[in-house]
Amino acid sequence: MQSPLPVRDGVNATRLRLPDEGPWDTAMDYMMHRWGHIDPQGIEDRFDAGEIVGEGGIPLHRGTKLEDHTFIWYYRTLPPETRLPVELNILHQDEHILVVDKPHFLPTTPGGTYIQESALVRLRNQLDLPDLIPMHRLDRMTAGILLLSTNPGTRGKYQVLFEKRQVQKEYECVSAAEPAAGHPAVDFPVVVRNRMTKSRSYLLAEVIDGEPNAETRIDLLRTFDGGTHPGSVAAGRLGLYRLEPHSGKTHQLRVHMASLGLGILNDAFYPELLDKAPDDYTKPLQLLARGIRFVDPISKKPVEYRSRLQLSEVR
Repeated sequence: MQSPLPVRDGVNATRLRLPDEGPWDTAMDYMMHRWGHIDPQGIEDRFDAGEIVGEGGIPLHRGTKLEDHTFIWYYRTLPPETRLPVELNILHQDEHILVVDKPHFLPTTPGGTYIQESALVRLRNQLDLPDLIPMHRLDRMTAGILLLSTNPGTRGKYQVLFEKRQVQKEYECVSAAEPAAGHPAVDFPVVVRNRMTKSRSYLLAEVIDGEPNAETRIDLLRTFDGGTHPGSVAAGRLGLYRLEPHSGKTHQLRVHMASLGLGILNDAFYPELLDKAPDDYTKPLQLLARGIRFVDPISKKPVEYRSRLQLSEVR
C-alpha cells in the first residue's frame, strides 16, 4: 500500500493498522493506549498539527473515530544515532539502478537501533533519491555488492529477476582449511541442501526435516596460513571459499558452512551463539558478496558487478 506521506530525512513514514473494534472511541485513544506512556504530549501535538494522516493523506484530529480509517501513517521521532565508522562505495549508477559496496556492520535497511545508520537511509540522503529501494538484502555483518532500484517505473522489471531466481550471486568467505573435529572431510566442490526456517522471534535460523528449500554450492579456492600478519585475529591453516547460493534464506551461507564444520571466521551466531557484545570493528565477519550477474531487463545485455572490497583475513 502506497504511503500518502513522502520519505522524510531518508526514512519512510510508519504505517499503523487500527483495530476494527475495542475499548477506544478515537484513533488518538488507540495511539495513547499503544504509546501514551512514552510521549503523550507528543501524540497530542501531532494530531493537532495534522501530522498523522489516513488513506488519501487526510489529516486526523483528536476526535477522528477509530472506525473512520483502517490504516494511518505518521513520522516516527528518530533517536540520535552515533555514526558507524564505515563507508559505502558507489560502483555504478544509472537512471534505473544503483550498485554499491556495503561495508561490514552497516545494515541494509532501517530497523531496531539503526535507522539513519543504514545503507538505504544514508544513500537516500547522500544522493537525494527518496525513491531508492534495495532489490535484495545483505546481513548487517556481511559486506559486498548491494543492488538498489532508483526508478519506480522500472523497479518491477528488476524485482521479477530476483523472484524468478534469474540473478546469480557469488560470495567469498574465510574459514578453517579443515572441518572441525567430529565432522567428516569434504570433497570440494560440494552442494549443501536442506530445509531452513527462521522465526522473527528467534535470532538463529534452524535446519528442520522436510523438502529442501535452501541450496548452496561451495568450493575451496585456496588455503593459506592465518595469524602471520600484525593484528591478525586468526591462526592456523585457513581457507578461502567461493559460495554460490541457489536460494536466499536468512543466514543460509553461514548455516551451510557451519553444517560442514567450517563455521565462517568471526561468526558470532554459527555454529555457536556467542554472548552479545559491542561491535568489534577489527573482527568483521569474513563473508563478502563478491559479485552479482544477470541479464539487464532494460538493455537486454548480460551485466556483472564485482565488489572491490577484500576480506581482512585473506593473505
